[in-house]
Amino acid sequence: MAGNALYEELMRQLSAVGSVRRELGRIVPAGCSDGSATVLSVLGRHGAMRIGRLTELLGVDPSATSRHVAHLAALGWVDRTPDPADRRSRILHLTPEGHARLTELSDRRSRELAARLADWGDEDVRRLARLLARLRADFDGQWTGQHTFADPTEDAHHPHPPAA
Repeated sequence: MAGNALYEELMRQLSAVGSVRRELGRIVPAGCSDGSATVLSVLGRHGAMRIGRLTELLGVDPSATSRHVAHLAALGWVDRTPDPADRRSRILHLTPEGHARLTELSDRRSRELAARLADWGDEDVRRLARLLARLRADFDGQWTGQHTFADPTEDAHHPHPPAA
């Protein structure tokens, strides 16, 4: 097992990753917060869903999810339609404008990452994506009792993982 110093260094590097994430979080469409951009990303990746499921995927308080959804609905980027199975509930889905804003967001963030990692080889980027996905899966597995590691570089249908 690795020594304490190794895990302390890992904590420093994870803090640095958080700084990178915050910087990328500033790249958002006009009128949109990082939190709302994350909602767009989750809906884009997972498709239509109830707000409760969205809250689970985001790992935030339901009131925060509601605020982001209300904001995105006011912008016309998210639509809330009655759930046929339970008319009291709503199904959230991206509107065509929401898809356009998500594409803009993904393109801008991808270009920024590509520019910052221009001297990295493709295999280094793949390796980092795999290791970060594995780290996330191990932490998610702590709460669910499962380890569901999936290699994000092999997911051609969803090339942009949601922001954490």
